[in-house]
Amino acid sequence: MPLELSEVEKSRQRKSFLTILVLNSLLNLTLLACPPSAKAQAFSLAMAEGEISGTVLLEPDKRPASQVAVRLKSRVAGVFRSVLTDFEGHFRVRDLPRGTYDIAVDEDGYEAAQTSALLDGPSAKLVVYLKTRSGPIRQSRYTVSVRELKIPGKAHNEFENGLVRIAKNDPAGSVSHFTKAIHLFPGYFEAYYNLGVAEMTLRHTGEAIKDFQTSIDLSGGRYALAEFGYAYLLCQEGRPSEAEKMVRRGLEVEDAAPEGYVILGEALKQLNRLDEAEKSAHEALLRNPNYAGAYLVLSDIAERRGDYRSDIQNLDIYLRLQPNGPGSVLARKMRAEAQRTLTSSHPPD
Repeated sequence: MPLELSEVEKSRQRKSFLTILVLNSLLNLTLLACPPSAKAQAFSLAMAEGEISGTVLLEPDKRPASQVAVRLKSRVAGVFRSVLTDFEGHFRVRDLPRGTYDIAVDEDGYEAAQTSALLDGPSAKLVVYLKTRSGPIRQSRYTVSVRELKIPGKAHNEFENGLVRIAKNDPAGSVSHFTKAIHLFPGYFEAYYNLGVAEMTLRHTGEAIKDFQTSIDLSGGRYALAEFGYAYLLCQEGRPSEAEKMVRRGLEVEDAAPEGYVILGEALKQLNRLDEAEKSAHEALLRNPNYAGAYLVLSDIAERRGDYRSDIQNLDIYLRLQPNGPGSVLARKMRAEAQRTLTSSHPPD
């Protein structure tokens, strides 16, 4: 008969599970930044791709806007695409990594239309309306920035090589590439973030914190991923109040990121604000219903409340979504322990 785990051991296992989960989430965000040339080299990288399509219509009579430029920019992956609508106002952009995209449509005589789309499955569709221009011209925020154009080619190549090493499960090998990229372009806050993820994977917590903070400073607090990474490390260090403030700042910039809500849920759970933590996990699921990490937070909250049926149900959903994921073995162990506790507290008649 298996021995029951102590409360200390159960807490340790759940903390280890969260570590695996969040690291995997942050690494996935890192890998989504791989440009096409890097993706070709990273043969072991499982990247979900999809398409964004839609229709552009002219107000007020909703006529199709033909041969109008539609620009897409990924908030995470650094992907930029530009296409023209067809004669019926339709557009389609394929082979896109999942994530949130900012979309801009410009046409002479009309206001620049700006919207966003969350690609969390095979496809996303939208309708964009162009209104007749009145007053000052509103500039689009989603074109390639001057800063991005200034990144030297060699720095970009080193950044790509670092992403490839991460994709091949070689965080130690990625460190030198990200470091070289930073040397060539000191303002490369994306490289500092990815260097922080690599250092965090290697359990170099102090170095990772410095890298995330530098990324935050260089980006002027506009790069939410660095704040998510820093907040997670604060949770690991038992500083949930600071983590909550940090991750909330990141969510002000990137509200569509389920990763941020999972980390916020962990901070709130550590603060014993379980209702708020539960709400945060559900916010993650609103943004991505198949985001497995949210079910771990819900499982942990249920275990805290002594609701082992809900604990088991959430772990079952996690395992359906991630049957062979990085935390699946540990999830099965936790499920077995929850089942033993439930059975002992409700023995059969």
